[in-house]
Amino acid sequence: MIPSKITNQPAPVFRPARERFHSVRDWLESWHSFSFAGHHDPDWMGFGPLLVINDDTISAGRGFGMHSHRDMEIITVMIEGELQHQDSAGNSGVIQAGDVQRMSAGTGIMHSEINKSEQTCRLLQIWIAPSHQGLEPAYEQRRIAITDQNWIPVLDPNNSQAMAIARPIQLWRLRLAQGESIQLPELAYPQAWIQMINGKISISGETEASQSDLCRGDGLGFHPSHAGMRHIHSSSDQTDLLLFGLS
Repeated sequence: MIPSKITNQPAPVFRPARERFHSVRDWLESWHSFSFAGHHDPDWMGFGPLLVINDDTISAGRGFGMHSHRDMEIITVMIEGELQHQDSAGNSGVIQAGDVQRMSAGTGIMHSEINKSEQTCRLLQIWIAPSHQGLEPAYEQRRIAITDQNWIPVLDPNNSQAMAIARPIQLWRLRLAQGESIQLPELAYPQAWIQMINGKISISGETEASQSDLCRGDGLGFHPSHAGMRHIHSSSDQTDLLLFGLS
């Protein structure tokens, strides 16, 4: 049985979508995998350096006005729709579905993210603790071409096709059709986290007893050496997920 709280033990830890923290405003609905803003639980303060995963849906014509960050690596994965980005370092542009934005807040940066379209948008906002504080702010945005049944590198300091942040981590995105299977990639770091965007998967290892199922919004933290974490099988169409390798 997968435990429901993060511990120091090597067993996998499961974060069910339905147990995430939930925030609702008139223009924003957010599901928080870890403690965030007014939601606090000492058992869910993050997983290693992975501190925030917010699954946000933003109404048309609304968004986050100018606000500040510092000493944090902020990654935005656009799932549906688009956002208009602007920051105090002079960066501006539209982040569209399929784009990934990384922002190193460093010594301090202000930014806004506004949905200026006529449709709602959905995104994952991810915060990762940097290896060092007081760094120069930095910004990058890329369109990540996703092909079915392939691990697509998004972040990796040792892969020229991927972006890198101020901490050595790996991040992949994966899409599978119903019935497709794939083996986990080689993870260079001692912790891993799967975050489901859409769809349903089963993860299996050396025995049936180690199998676990994940659906939209679920998260799973594990050690790459765990015998139960070997293969992913999609049991729905348009399965979409992120895999983190965490230092």
